Amino acid sequence: MLIQAERALLPGGWAADVGVRVEGGRIVSVGPAAGGVRVGCLLPAPVNLHSHMFQRAMAGMTERRGAGQDSFWTWRALMYRFLERLGPEEVEAIAAQVMVEMAEAGYAAVAEFHYLHHQVGGVPYASIAEMSERIVNAAEETGFGLTLLPVLYQRGGCDGRALTSGQLRFGNDVERFGRLWEGAARAVSRLPDGVTGVAPHSLRAVDVAGLRMAEEIAPGAPIHIHVAEQVAEVEEVSAAYGARPVEWLLGNFVVDGRWCGIHCTQMTEAETLALARSGAVAGLCPITEANLGDGIFDGVRFVGAGGRWGVGSDSNVRISLAEELRLFEYSQRLRDRGRAMLADGARSTGRVLWEGAVAGGAQAAGRASGAIAEGALADLVALDMDSIHLAGREGDEILDAFVFAGNDGLVREVWSGGRHVVTGGRHVAREGVERRFRAVMASLRERM
Repeated sequence: MLIQAERALLPGGWAADVGVRVEGGRIVSVGPAAGGVRVGCLLPAPVNLHSHMFQRAMAGMTERRGAGQDSFWTWRALMYRFLERLGPEEVEAIAAQVMVEMAEAGYAAVAEFHYLHHQVGGVPYASIAEMSERIVNAAEETGFGLTLLPVLYQRGGCDGRALTSGQLRFGNDVERFGRLWEGAARAVSRLPDGVTGVAPHSLRAVDVAGLRMAEEIAPGAPIHIHVAEQVAEVEEVSAAYGARPVEWLLGNFVVDGRWCGIHCTQMTEAETLALARSGAVAGLCPITEANLGDGIFDGVRFVGAGGRWGVGSDSNVRISLAEELRLFEYSQRLRDRGRAMLADGARSTGRVLWEGAVAGGAQAAGRASGAIAEGALADLVALDMDSIHLAGREGDEILDAFVFAGNDGLVREVWSGGRHVVTGGRHVAREGVERRFRAVMASLRERM
């Protein structure tokens, strides 16, 4: 496959009249334009580094106010009740729809933080990795890149209390989780560029032995963990461990480039700087963090210290790559009352945001992508240069306009591992996937 781009963002900066040759899902050459699919602007496509796909079916259902003040914790209780209605067929249909929407937003792959493992009540399916297999099925159908992160969830809190309610569908001891992880890895091996990592849910939900097991189960594979999302979470961990979550994790484990700390919205200055120095990725989900009232990540300090980061859609209440990046920057502006907070001396805000998300997402997903360069997976996105939003824009201004003035409609073509999954702004499997999703949503409504 050949792609001919009028302009492209290469590792060394912007270039004109670029030809990209793809074979076996990877970029084999980058040079002068020489025919093929013509695009106006070609970019490396990022990975969505944090998602709970089934929650997409809840979007718009949790915005009423109950007695007292609504919070993350009241939202979580509603989520637990909702997931009681979901079986394997529903999860597969929802996952496929989410992948279609992510691709159309400009992502090329997703790191799925997958914790919905068992039947209602916590009884395993006949195939213990049934739900993981359904996520893989959705990736096969949509051609979307997947890093699957089976979640270890052992307990209801730092005091070791038993799981209750919807948590029962997440729960495993270390031995059973090992079997589940192996089944998930077998399923992912069907994908041409699939990756299986691991996700100890949080310090609240996993004990020290569980963390050690998660660290060792897949040497070299990505490790993702929820850290410091809520004040109550920080207080519970501090009381149990004598240290704040990020402080304790950095002091007791070798946290390095394999690790991705999700949210990080409740870190001190010292924790922020220490995490930046570790080489781990900060997984940011600005839309969900705003929707749930989590807080604001200290991005200026973290990026200034050389920290690596990426973005994800978490609850999937809204799937929009441009908006995740926009809200990240705007949160810094609102807190610090300034402008262009993440720009540097050589690159505009939009370019810093794009390149940060691309590099951090690839690292967090363990995916050999992140650049238009020989040997990299062909995770690519082309923007519509005929759009009014990009009229007269060149260089970094293209990314600034996409992030701050444009929308996901500017995404015209997307390749995931060389698979041409979005063409003309529409996913190639959208019609059938959307039809099944609509049927699932109608069925869920009837059972509510």
